Amino acid sequence: MTLTLENLDSTTTFADDWSRWHQAREDGLRDPLGWLSLAALHWLTDSPTRLDGVPGTWWVTDEKVFITAQPADRLDVDGERIGGVQIVRPVEGAPGVRVLNETRLLEVIRRSGQYAVRVHDPATPALTEFTGVAAFPADPGWVATGRFTAFEQARTVTTGAVVDGLEQHHSAAGIIDFRIGDSHETLLAFGTPDDLKVLFTDATSGFTTYPAGRSLAVGAVEADGTVTLDFNRSVNPPCAFTDFATCPVAPRENRLRVAVEAGEQDPKL
Repeated sequence: MTLTLENLDSTTTFADDWSRWHQAREDGLRDPLGWLSLAALHWLTDSPTRLDGVPGTWWVTDEKVFITAQPADRLDVDGERIGGVQIVRPVEGAPGVRVLNETRLLEVIRRSGQYAVRVHDPATPALTEFTGVAAFPADPGWVATGRFTAFEQARTVTTGAVVDGLEQHHSAAGIIDFRIGDSHETLLAFGTPDDLKVLFTDATSGFTTYPAGRSLAVGAVEADGTVTLDFNRSVNPPCAFTDFATCPVAPRENRLRVAVEAGEQDPKL
């Protein structure tokens, strides 16, 4: 392509827009109680247990999590201090029930019928030492137009997770067909036609990018059935940054044959 002032301005605008998006993404990762603050993951049983570094006694009975604590333990649920027995009911696959412990968040979660407490601590080194996420340079060549074909009814797709024995269940809305370079590819899209996302691996996975996959927000389907896939905005899942997340792995349908040298790289490399 012949480089003209118009082309240069277009490329500069694209890079600037991506830079602002990337900065906002990194700012979000600096949330004091976000994913980078995860410091521990404790799986619960039906036996009352004292968790390492966590006040109170915790156990599971009849799909309910019981917490026994004294006011001096400083455990708060919905603004109320626990003084005795508190019962919480986390929802499968959803964000957990929040139990505050001074500056820390103890998040009670349910995954594949199992229950756990994950500890968010703003003093954890993963957060305090965070300097940013490595990414490929922004390149408009990694923006593709796809065509979305909806399923007659949403389908539940089950994938594995980075934690052995866990499964993740996703609502799949349809298939996106697109070309990237000389390759014709398809992706199974999760969510709804008003807000699609994809979880994928490609030929860079396990080399320069996170092995279990990256995610890409696609957004709404246009009136003509098209969608925009800007792979420059592919992001790592939380488990790329911490060993205490329970992220899904990409479905086998979403293994791209190309090396997508765009978006975030593996932060552990």
